Amino acid sequence: MNGFKKFMYGRYGLDQLSIMLLAASIFFSLLALVFHSTILQLLTYILLGLAYLRGLSKNISKRQQENRSFLKVWQPVKIKLNKSFMRLKHIRTHQYYKCPQCGQSLRVPRGRGRIRITCPQCKNEFSKKS
Repeated sequence: MNGFKKFMYGRYGLDQLSIMLLAASIFFSLLALVFHSTILQLLTYILLGLAYLRGLSKNISKRQQENRSFLKVWQPVKIKLNKSFMRLKHIRTHQYYKCPQCGQSLRVPRGRGRIRITCPQCKNEFSKKS
C-alpha cells in the first residue's frame, strides 16, 4: 500500500471529467456487447485510456483547467436533468406551470380545483386548474 502511495504522489488522480469518461466507457462497453461492434469496443478502450492517463498525469494545472472547462459545460446539463427528475418524482402530488409574463416555472399542489397563482419573481397573478 505504501508503494502505491509513493507512485501516486504528485499525480492528478480522479476528478469529475475522469469519472464521466469511465462512466461513458462502461456505457459504450455495454453497447458493444449488445451490438457486437468493434468500433464501440475501440471507443471504450480509448475512453478508458484517457481516464487513466488523466489520473496518472503529473501536469496538475492542465488537468484542472480541462476539468473546469468540462464543468462549465456539464453544470447546466446536470441542473436541467435534476429538475426533470424532481418533476417526475412529484408528478402525482404537484402540477407545474410557467408564468405567462416572465416564464418562471411554478409548482402548485394537485387537486385544489381552480386556483390563483402568484409568480414570486414578477408578482404576476394568473388563474389555473390544479
